[in-house]
Amino acid sequence: MKTLLCFLVLSALAGVAFADSNVTGKWTGSFNMTGPNGETKETTALLLLTQSGTDITGTVGPNEDERITIQKGKIEGDKITLEAEHDGHTIKFDLVLAADRLTGEANMSHEGQTAKAKLDVTRSK
Repeated sequence: MKTLLCFLVLSALAGVAFADSNVTGKWTGSFNMTGPNGETKETTALLLLTQSGTDITGTVGPNEDERITIQKGKIEGDKITLEAEHDGHTIKFDLVLAADRLTGEANMSHEGQTAKAKLDVTRSK
């Protein structure tokens, strides 16, 4: 009985922690990509996110006019994973939430070619 009670209390506290870390909103910043040939490209990043529990939906892209839909998105504590596809490219984001800032990496793959990018965005007010 004590074990069940402890589990219920911990589950309730975990739900409160997730509620405090809501990433819903507009995030803007930089997206710095390194292609398979080592060439680098710096661009802007725009994430429009909606969080429901631990699930995240929304869009990612360089600006309002160029966005793709997130197929899978999760938050666990301060760790966020997102997946999106565009023109046959799979893009996987591994991000960390700290206050109103998301930082991390994006890995893209297509027909055996891979590219990596650094993402650094802050919540727009």
